[in-house]
Amino acid sequence: MGSVNVRDGRLYLDFRYRSVRCREHTKLSDSPANRKALAAVLAKLELEIQRGTFDYGKHFPGSPKVEHFRQIEQLVQQKAVGGKMLFEVFANLWLEEKRAEWRLSHIETIEGILRCHLVPYYRGNPIGVISKGEIMALRGLLCQADAETGKQLSASRVNHIMTALRMILNEAAERFGYESPWRNIKALPMPRADIQPFTLKEVLLIIDNVRADFRSYYLVRFFTGMRTGEIDGLTWGDVDFGSRQIHIRQALVRGQVEKTKTASSYRTLAMSQVVYDALHEQWKRSDEKNRFVFTARNGQPLNHRNVTRRVWYPLLEYLRLRKRNPYQSRHTAATLWLAAGENPEWIARQLGHANTSMLFRVYSRYIPNLIRQDGSAFEQLLDQELCEEVG
Repeated sequence: MGSVNVRDGRLYLDFRYRSVRCREHTKLSDSPANRKALAAVLAKLELEIQRGTFDYGKHFPGSPKVEHFRQIEQLVQQKAVGGKMLFEVFANLWLEEKRAEWRLSHIETIEGILRCHLVPYYRGNPIGVISKGEIMALRGLLCQADAETGKQLSASRVNHIMTALRMILNEAAERFGYESPWRNIKALPMPRADIQPFTLKEVLLIIDNVRADFRSYYLVRFFTGMRTGEIDGLTWGDVDFGSRQIHIRQALVRGQVEKTKTASSYRTLAMSQVVYDALHEQWKRSDEKNRFVFTARNGQPLNHRNVTRRVWYPLLEYLRLRKRNPYQSRHTAATLWLAAGENPEWIARQLGHANTSMLFRVYSRYIPNLIRQDGSAFEQLLDQELCEEVG
């Protein structure tokens, strides 16, 4: 049974429709007369729900729930006729249902896949009649070079597109009670990850020549292995100088603070001395109003594209170092730790990997006899290199 409640001095209706709790706010102030009037509206509303004549959009035309219930009604109607729902209709409904589960950046990626690839190809087709042959035909098309530009999608990109299609088709088959056409379709083989780490001498050369306001930033990048989004989204509340730890709790992706990429990415990093010193230096030069550790001159969070274009690539060109994307700083940290003989499990935890399998797969040729387990081996290697530089 619904109720009339108050929040911030304004009345709102609290009721259930299609097993969903609904709260619709009004501009009415809290008074006996307004409560009585709203109670009458609620009684009428619940009677319509009971009779099956309730129209959400009629009662609350400006509510965001109108579209939600419209889609549910459409699904109920389409479910009666099984897989006759058009591909684009079900795909959009599926995406709406997934929004609560995914990060904003992933949602935007899937939106792009639907808009650019899947919906144009399958538009107008009932989802229940899409065959395995049509799935393979789409993949074959995606693998072809563009006739105008000659550019070709990578195997990784094609696999991502096909993964979204698989999820949509399997979900539709489960809901509508038919066998999914996605059977025994393997992902395209992927080339081995192309990692291009810097040597320790190159790292120190970069640190010695980078702009002063970015020196601490690149020290932390190179010697923690943090992802771009993780270091750009790092806040002072996640830096514990007392215990010499960095807590990775979020990432800055496309200008939005989001949860970390994976569950294992949510982790605590050990600070080496060089990282501790760099963060201390950054703390001294930071505005106390800044929430983020690394910011632009205007105090706003870093835009990684601007940093890459205006700081990173010009610096590599100036130093005559091979052009490499900033993500190589993460690979560099991993390979330097491995070269120093750190324990693989410790390295995997620092990088936010669930286990060591990716470490061995990606960095196998950099792995010597591994006996250390706490990061001290790399400290010794770095101290030795710094001494040689000074000498």
